[in-house]
Amino acid sequence: MTREQQQRTKIKICGLKRPEDITYVNEAKPDYCGFIIEFPKSSRNVTGALVRELTAKLNPDIIPVGVFVNAALERVEELLLDGTIHIAQLHGQEDEVIKAFSVKTAQDIENAMKSPADYILLDQGGGGTGQTFDWSLIPEIDRPFFLAGGLGVENLETAVRTIHPYAVDLSSSVETDGMKDRDK
Repeated sequence: MTREQQQRTKIKICGLKRPEDITYVNEAKPDYCGFIIEFPKSSRNVTGALVRELTAKLNPDIIPVGVFVNAALERVEELLLDGTIHIAQLHGQEDEVIKAFSVKTAQDIENAMKSPADYILLDQGGGGTGQTFDWSLIPEIDRPFFLAGGLGVENLETAVRTIHPYAVDLSSSVETDGMKDRDK
């Protein structure tokens, strides 16, 4: 096990959109929290202006992440430079910071490993579906990666102990009826 794997796996709760969500994450204290910014196809979509309001109330120990799909790089840069978000997670054709990859085959992971992004995020692919992918496809990875897709109470501990991701990304598993749930 590498030194990095021996450190505590970090937690990211994604898809925040209401002031109550900020209250919940401030209580739960994950390492990261994510905002799906200006992507209307998502039920968790928020505007840049709303993200500014929400992050203003965020515990400063929690790192705000902007999640974008083929957004104009100027928009991503604006939100990074004004301090609204500290990390950009890109799901489109971009190759910066956190790059998400849909995993269906071992080749998908090989492709992810070639990414010049600072972090890769391995996901089932649908985004917010609550479904996992075949974790046996993941080889020993010698770079920081986020694990996403279908992580919850029933499998989170197993994922952390067997896969050793740098961070886990939680969204639908901490919701009830599409809204963040304090108890979860």
